[in-house]
Amino acid sequence: MEHPAITSRKNPLARAAAALGSSAQARREQRRFLCEGARLCEDAALSGVEIESCFFTARARRKYAAYLKSVLAASPEAWQVEEPVAALLSSTKTPQGVFCVCKWPHILQEGVIGFAPRAACLVLEDIQDPGNLGTILRTAEALGVRQVFLLGDCCDPLSPKALRASMGAVFRAGLAREGSAAHLAGLLHSHGYETHAAVPDPGARPVADIDFTKGCHAVFIGNEGNGLRPETAALCRGRVTIPMAGRAESLNAAAAATILLWEMERGKGARGSG
Repeated sequence: MEHPAITSRKNPLARAAAALGSSAQARREQRRFLCEGARLCEDAALSGVEIESCFFTARARRKYAAYLKSVLAASPEAWQVEEPVAALLSSTKTPQGVFCVCKWPHILQEGVIGFAPRAACLVLEDIQDPGNLGTILRTAEALGVRQVFLLGDCCDPLSPKALRASMGAVFRAGLAREGSAAHLAGLLHSHGYETHAAVPDPGARPVADIDFTKGCHAVFIGNEGNGLRPETAALCRGRVTIPMAGRAESLNAAAAATILLWEMERGKGARGSG
């Protein structure tokens, strides 16, 4: 099947799509985002994300035909673009030449809406690095934690870097932005959750000492440089830490989340085998 061509970087469709990749404000205002990469675009299509349009190069059509098949089947509009246009759309040095404009995922909510209790969840406060955020979402999906709250001033999970780092997990995670730590903590407590503030504090309980097999748990993880806000940590009913040897004083957010998520999953496994 032949598709119409876009040859100029000044093409308004290409420029509008490029803006979605470079501007968080454009994504929020339009409730759309740009997905880049053959596998990631295919993952969006297979995960049920609504695709509005697809852009691909002639080289990509040959090299990534198997991935493009699902994307084109899900896209009502598609254009073949020249390599300079692909460079405009891309946020990488060596673009694969496959892009799709997608509607805002229905699972990404503004505010806590339709919260389903009785499952482990993760609360991320003021995470600034989109690579860290994407890695945490990927790890959470791998370890079975599907509900993640983005608290305070978290970076955009639909930014190109976060999407790449998540390897598609952002399309399937239960994500909700919440501005009020007090509101979120109160909601979790009202549903019987044990809330834990992850802090580099020798007075906190070592994570391995917490029995995650009993009840439901929510772990709060803070900003890469400053950790949790003191007022947020004070809202949690417990404080948890990851004991460290040597001269290290703390781990970055993604590394800390990986350990904490593993301990939560390990506890769930122990509960299931009992």
